[in-house]
Amino acid sequence: MGVWRKFYNTTVLIQINFLFLTKLLTGKNPSQLTQVEYMKTEALKEKYIKYNLTKDDVFKHQHYIILTRSGIDKIQALENINIDYDVIKCEKDFCVVKANARKEGKAIQTFGSALKGTGFKDGNTNTWYTMEMAEKRAMSRAVLKLTGFYELGVFGEDEAEDFKKSNN
Repeated sequence: MGVWRKFYNTTVLIQINFLFLTKLLTGKNPSQLTQVEYMKTEALKEKYIKYNLTKDDVFKHQHYIILTRSGIDKIQALENINIDYDVIKCEKDFCVVKANARKEGKAIQTFGSALKGTGFKDGNTNTWYTMEMAEKRAMSRAVLKLTGFYELGVFGEDEAEDFKKSNN
């Protein structure tokens, strides 16, 4: 009886996650999806389950799916992604950082930048710690690219101030 209950509970949980994720990712019920939307949703669901992501780790932006910092940290830890950083440019209000990321024989290079402005019309961050912001952006991009999230249209919340959950 215990094994059956565990199987039933797992099946119900997967069905709930399927409905939650489908609505989150597309705004539609599963029966309303096109073939392309269905395939993309399936790929995202597999990653959601593989990396033990929860509803606190992912949210829908106006146009994109966004992973939170905690979600990206989970993925980096589970995939054992190693990242080294090179400072490309560091000025008072502008920084660029290159991330060199590796996992299981795969390696990529990507960049993160931060420009402090008085507002978002003349910058992409309003914080004074531009180096740390550039590093966070580079790290997010590296993890998402190495794990295939980028190709599915998923971004990290650190990549743009507009992506913060509180702004949606």
